[in-house]
Amino acid sequence: MPDSAPAYLIGHITIKDEAKWARYRAGVPATLEPWGGELVFRGRRAAVLAGHHDATDTVVLRFPDLASLQGWFNSSAYQALIPVREQAADVVLVAYES
Repeated sequence: MPDSAPAYLIGHITIKDEAKWARYRAGVPATLEPWGGELVFRGRRAAVLAGHHDATDTVVLRFPDLASLQGWFNSSAYQALIPVREQAADVVLVAYES
């Protein structure tokens, strides 16, 4: 049995500027690799079946463990993308342990 469980990051996204969002998205994959992060899912909301959910898009990333997820988020490579992200979209990022 592994010593640590995978961790997931879920991003709830409402895009404000498609061109800047494309630039941000293009930069993210290289920041994931050193931390063992991988894209699990990216999609646009089809319907809200229960409750209230304003975000139009969602992304799910998987990391080997919570320390890797936090290391990625705090890395200088990812931090450099945050100003573009903030101009491009309203984003809520939530980390989960499994």
